[in-house]
Amino acid sequence: MKLAIKMAYRNLVGAGLRTWLNVIVLSFSFLVIIWMKGIITGWNHQAKVDMTNWEIGEGQYWQEGYDPHDPFTFTDSHAPVPEEFLGEIERGDMEPSLIAQGTIYPQGRLQSVMIRGIDPKQTIFMLPSYKLDTLVTGAIPSIIGSGMAKNLKVNVGDRVMVQWRDADGTFDASEIFITEIFTVSVPAVDQGQIYLSLDTLRSMLGLEGEATTLTYNNSEVTRPAVEGWVHKSKTELTSAVDELIKVKTAGTSILYIILITLAMLAIFDTQVLSIFRRQKEIGTYIALGYTRRQVVGLFTVEGTMYAVLAALLSAAYGLPFLAWQAKVGWTMPVDASEFGMAIAQTLYPVYSAGLVIGTVLIITTVTALVSYWPSRRIAKMNPTEALRGKIQ
Repeated sequence: MKLAIKMAYRNLVGAGLRTWLNVIVLSFSFLVIIWMKGIITGWNHQAKVDMTNWEIGEGQYWQEGYDPHDPFTFTDSHAPVPEEFLGEIERGDMEPSLIAQGTIYPQGRLQSVMIRGIDPKQTIFMLPSYKLDTLVTGAIPSIIGSGMAKNLKVNVGDRVMVQWRDADGTFDASEIFITEIFTVSVPAVDQGQIYLSLDTLRSMLGLEGEATTLTYNNSEVTRPAVEGWVHKSKTELTSAVDELIKVKTAGTSILYIILITLAMLAIFDTQVLSIFRRQKEIGTYIALGYTRRQVVGLFTVEGTMYAVLAALLSAAYGLPFLAWQAKVGWTMPVDASEFGMAIAQTLYPVYSAGLVIGTVLIITTVTALVSYWPSRRIAKMNPTEALRGKIQ
């Protein structure tokens, strides 16, 4: 085997430009596949981190009638906070939120919104909720996301009229004062949302001590079933992201297959041409006592070494590129907020040892198979005719 490797390396180096063209194409496939998989993995990681920090914590309890995709459930989806959770809420390990449907009137227009009540002193979410603890004359302090502010065409310090219906079905209205506009990559936290103080919203709706969702930040505690509330684990709450990543992974696999196919086609053609041109050399090997199996192995090793050299070449110019991308990220040329999913404007690739090793092993294995396929013809050659350079 050691002799076969030396001979294969010598033959590849002797082929000159043809070898290096194949190696460059294959190394490009290595780099693109690892980079794109790193982008997808980084997106998955970043989306879940952002959702954890801004929306779902380590899990939630939903009032049994609450459906975030059905605004008609908001009116009745509230209940008193269970007594067993009061201790966690006092410690800041659980955050109750109250959700109501309302209508906002910016510049004489109207738009349906979700009014969310949160504690200004909460620490579970990255929301600048402390801005709700502001004294404003004749208006209710509120915070909104940058996407919502753009749609409403409002700025910090603006006053906007908001209408809602309380627990008795009575409509009421008041001005809100925009104390802060925050930027977030989770659309569910931004689009169509305005945030008020929890106590203020409870007073507005006449729902003292009630909540729609309960978000906790301690994942190590076993969560009991509570009557009237549905427990949602972090895995369940991020399942939509997982499904989206699976779809994106399947889509990018088409590009991987195209890149690998192009590289393998070049190697296959090179191996066929090599066997055709080197028939006398093959006959000489057999005449010197090499078995057909050994000669086939020599050509297979020779083809597989394309992948080895490509891996080394891609490491030489690819590692600096991948490290640079992991540091500065990849900024999408379009506004990510328009996608309607948890995706940041700049994605930071995440590379793992399993990703790199797996990619190298897959491409090397495919290269070996493609190299072996045309090499099987050697086993059917007549040594005498091969020495004379005649095609069988």
